[in-house]
Order: sequence, then C-alpha cells, then structure tokens
Amino acid sequence: MNNQYLMARAPWSRLVLANLRPYWPITAIGLLIAYFAFHALVGEGGLLTWSQRSKTLSQRTEQLETLRRERTELEARAQLLRDTSLSRDLLEERARSLIGFSDPRDYVVRLAPAA
Repeated sequence: MNNQYLMARAPWSRLVLANLRPYWPITAIGLLIAYFAFHALVGEGGLLTWSQRSKTLSQRTEQLETLRRERTELEARAQLLRDTSLSRDLLEERARSLIGFSDPRDYVVRLAPAA
C-alpha cells in the first residue's frame, strides 16, 4: 500500500489533538480565570460573603464599645477602693451589701432576685 494512504488514515483523535494544540494555553488561562473568579465570588473572602462580614463587624464593634464602657466603670470603682483615694461612701455601700446590715435610718426596699 501507499504511504500517503496510511498517513491520510491516521486516527481521528490524533488529528483532533493536533488541530487543538494551539488552543491549549488559551484554555488553561481561561480555566484559571474561571477558578479565581468563582472563588472571588463564593469563597471565604468573596463578594457574596461581604454582607455577613459587615454584620459581624458591626456586632463586634458594639460588643467592644460595651466592654470598654464596663472597663471604664470598673476602673473608676477600683480607683475609689485604693488606699490613696478611699471613698467612704463606696466603702460603706460595699460593706453593707456584703454583710447584709443597714443603718437604722435607712429605708430598705427588698427586690426579688434577678432570674
């Protein structure tokens, strides 16, 4: 048989692959772009999770402000309990609440324990 006839009868898969060879780099780049675009939208730091992160940030900011206020109040009370600046009223209030006694001239209002 003729050699040209054999070359013409090459398997179709080789012909297809030979014809597609110039498009492999473009296909690879396209797949990389699709991969990164998908993760930019849906990933952990993606655009679709932006509202959830914003909501969490606002909750944490509120919590931080609350904790800062509590800390400032506690620092002020601790300052009043130090030896250098002892507040007689605060000391008397703490002693009465811990011991459970009151002055005979005080009005005592009993409240139900907080549940």
